Amino acid sequence: MIRVLIADDQGMVRTGFTVFLSTQPDIEVVGEAGDGREAVERAAELRPDVVLMDVRMPVMNGLEATRELLSRATPVPKVLILTTFDLDDYVYEALRAGASGFLLKDASAAQLAEAVRVVAAGDALIAPAVTKRLITEFARMGATRPVAGRRPAELTDRESEVLTLVAQALSNQEIAGKLFVAEQTVKTHVGRILTKLGLRDRAQAIVYAYETGLVRPGT
Repeated sequence: MIRVLIADDQGMVRTGFTVFLSTQPDIEVVGEAGDGREAVERAAELRPDVVLMDVRMPVMNGLEATRELLSRATPVPKVLILTTFDLDDYVYEALRAGASGFLLKDASAAQLAEAVRVVAAGDALIAPAVTKRLITEFARMGATRPVAGRRPAELTDRESEVLTLVAQALSNQEIAGKLFVAEQTVKTHVGRILTKLGLRDRAQAIVYAYETGLVRPGT
C-alpha cells in the first residue's frame, strides 16, 4: 500500500482527494493537513510514502514545507506538488525544493492516482509542457552555468548519455528505444546514476543535468 498525506488549505479539496484515492486498492490516505507547518508535523508523525502538497497555504507555503520536510523527515517521503497555478517559478522552485512531481489540480482523478504511483516508485512526474518551462528557466540562468556537454567525472559515457535523455523527460522505455537496449538496462543505468550523484530521483536528475551544464537548453 502507498501511504498518502494530503496537504491543502481547502477542506473540500482534501475531502475530494481523500474520497477518490481511498477507492484505489493500492493507496491509503493516512492523514490530512491544512497548512504547510501542519504538513511537516503530520508527515513526521504518520511517515507517509507520498505527500500531496498544495503550494499556496497559510502559516507555511508548500514550497517551504517541502524544503523542511525533505531535510528532516525520516524516512524521506516523495512530494507531489499540487496547484491551480501553472506558473514557471512554481515549477522550478518545487523541483529545487526536492519535489518529485508537479501536477495541476485540474488533472483528472485517474491522472492523480497514477501520479501518486509514479512518484512513489521513484520516478519523476514532469509533463513535457512543464519540462519546457523548466528548460526555459535554465536558459535564462545559463550565463552562470558550467560549459554544456561536460560529462560528470563520476559517470561512464553510457550513464552520461542516459542522464542526458532523462533530462529530456524521456521514460525508460523511450530511452531504451533510442539507445537500442533493454528497458531493464536503462533502469539499471538510472539507478547507478542516482546513486553515484547522490540524487533522490529523476526530478533531481533533470535539475542536475541542466544546472551542471551536461545538457544545454534548446538541444
